Amino acid sequence: MEAGGVGLALQTRAAGFGTGRRRGGLQSPIGSLRVAEPAGAAVAVRARGSKPVAPLRAKKSSGGHENLHNSVDEALLLKRKSEEVLFYLNGRCIYLVGMMGSGKSTVGKIMSEVLGYSFFDSDKLVEQAVGMPSVAQIFKVHSEAFFRDNESSVLRDLSSMRRLVVATGGGAVIRPVNWKYMKKGLSVWLDVPLDALARRIAKVGTASRPLLDQPSGDPYTMAFSKLSMLAEQRGDAYANADVRVSLEEIASKQGHDDVSKLTPTDIAIESLHKIESFVIEHAADNVVGDSQSESQVRRIQTL
Repeated sequence: MEAGGVGLALQTRAAGFGTGRRRGGLQSPIGSLRVAEPAGAAVAVRARGSKPVAPLRAKKSSGGHENLHNSVDEALLLKRKSEEVLFYLNGRCIYLVGMMGSGKSTVGKIMSEVLGYSFFDSDKLVEQAVGMPSVAQIFKVHSEAFFRDNESSVLRDLSSMRRLVVATGGGAVIRPVNWKYMKKGLSVWLDVPLDALARRIAKVGTASRPLLDQPSGDPYTMAFSKLSMLAEQRGDAYANADVRVSLEEIASKQGHDDVSKLTPTDIAIESLHKIESFVIEHAADNVVGDSQSESQVRRIQTL
């Protein structure tokens, strides 16, 4: 495939969506991410092959009225928290980071829905740009380095926008330049215990995960071994995130001994809570810093 022969076209229409300047075709190794901003248009992000996120609804399960009641309570709590967080976000993007299988896409879609943001999965955008159906095939036909180059290009272009929730690939954190892009918004690390990740991945299979796919061996054992190695390599990188959401801590607070008992909504609520705390804390730090600077200027002026 000719590297320059495939492009990624994102048509973004939003009032105040983005940086306020038109960006043309920003050249990446395989194409470009194009952004257009017609004034006064409603917020809408269209990506080829993307699907709309279904609205959050409480569903009655086999557990009966108690489960229905809990679902409604969760939905209301999520909505209230999102309304509180929106004031502090001021349109900044949210980037979810974490190991493969940590639930970034599932949680990200919930967060984008309640915040009124648009959702993107950076892996899917790279697949669309390259014109291949999966990350695994990109690794096989090209290389991991080729994928990482295009991943960085996608994150670069997304970082120029506003009001997005972006689920990043598990390895996006290993390149410092990606942090440069993500730091334009807020980054959230979904920290999931490795044994829980290995169980999830072993259950669904590793064919779609090129760094884990093994020809033979017990799926759980192989997944846990590889995840442990990746966690050791990437642990410090994940810690660069503005916010850490520990599923073990959420489970402990709710009296669970297994993180698998948590719902995606539980994780989304905690993520929004942590984002709110982070933004408020750093807003206070900025006010203190500004006051100290003003005091220093006044002292200098009196000398």
